[in-house]
Amino acid sequence: MNQNWKDFLIAEHAHFLNDTSIEFIHASENSDNCICALAQFAVLTVSGNDAAQFLQGQTTCNVNDITESRASLGAFCNAKGRTISTFLLVKIKGAFALIMPSVLLEKVRKKLQMYILRADVTLTDSSDQYCLIGLSVSGECSDLDLPKHDLETIGLNGYLVKLPSDVPRYLMIADARTAMDQWSKLTGDAHFQIKNSGHWLYLDILAGVPWLTMETSEEFIPQMLNLDKLGAISFNKGCYTGQEIIARTHYLGKSKRELYLAESDATPAPAPNTNIIDLTGQTAGKVLQAQTAGAGCKMLVVLESEQISSEKLTLDNQAKNPIRILQL
Repeated sequence: MNQNWKDFLIAEHAHFLNDTSIEFIHASENSDNCICALAQFAVLTVSGNDAAQFLQGQTTCNVNDITESRASLGAFCNAKGRTISTFLLVKIKGAFALIMPSVLLEKVRKKLQMYILRADVTLTDSSDQYCLIGLSVSGECSDLDLPKHDLETIGLNGYLVKLPSDVPRYLMIADARTAMDQWSKLTGDAHFQIKNSGHWLYLDILAGVPWLTMETSEEFIPQMLNLDKLGAISFNKGCYTGQEIIARTHYLGKSKRELYLAESDATPAPAPNTNIIDLTGQTAGKVLQAQTAGAGCKMLVVLESEQISSEKLTLDNQAKNPIRILQL
C-alpha cells in the first residue's frame, strides 16, 4: 500500500489490524452511500508489446474484449484447471492491471513469470502506485460520473469500474493524490459513510463474487466458483492454461459442485476451507469465505448440488453450527 495513502487514512482515524484489514474508529452503521478503503487487494500490472497475447494464453476471460472502457472478471488456473486466483482485469494506459487478493499476488506473479520466456512482457507489483477504494451507492450521487453497466469503466479522476451486484457498487483505482482528494470530497460534501474493509468483503459475499485465499487457492475449478455465470470464462477464445478441463466440464455437463450463498450463527466466522458436513458426518462442501454480520455471518460455500436441499448441513467446527442456503 502506498505510504502516503496509508498515512492519510491513519489521519482519518483508520486502524490497520493487519496488512489486509482496516477499521475506522467512527465507522458508520448507516447503509446509505458507503466508502471503504481496500487493503485486501493488490494490483499486478502486465505490460509490454506481448502483454495481451500473453494474458490470453493464461486467463479464463477473453483479453481481446478488454478495453479502457470495459473490464472483466477472470481467473488464473493451474494445468489441472484449478483456480489459483480470481481477479478483476482493467486496462489502464495500454497496460493491464489485475486486481486480486493481496495474499495471492506473489504466488500468481511467480507462476506467470515461468511462462514469459522470450515474450516482451513485464510483471510489476503496482500496489504502491494504485490505491483502491470501494463505493456502494444506494442513494443519489451527483458528485461522481458513474458507469452505468456492469464492468463498464470510466477513466476520470482515477478509474471507476461498476461491479456486478444488486446494489450499485464501484471500484475506484487511483494514484495516492487522486485517492486522497476523492476520499475527502466523498466523505465531506457528498456525505459518503465510512465503512470498515470487512464490510466490502460482506458485500462481495452477498454479490457472489468469489475471492480466494492461500487456503482455497487451487482447490476449485472455475465453474465451482460460478465464474461462468459471472461472464469470467470464455469458451471460444482458444487455449489457455487449464482450458482442457474447464471446457470438458462445460461441454459434458455442469459441475457437480457450485457456489452458494449461506448464513450461519457461527461466531467468529469460519475460516476459508472449513468443511461443511451432512448428517452422516461426510464432507458435503467447503467454506470459500465468510464475514460476520450482526449476530451471525454470511458465507460463500462450495457444495455438491444435490446437497443444497438438505436442511441438516453444518459447519465442521466445535459447535457444529447449522448453515442455511440462501438465494444468490
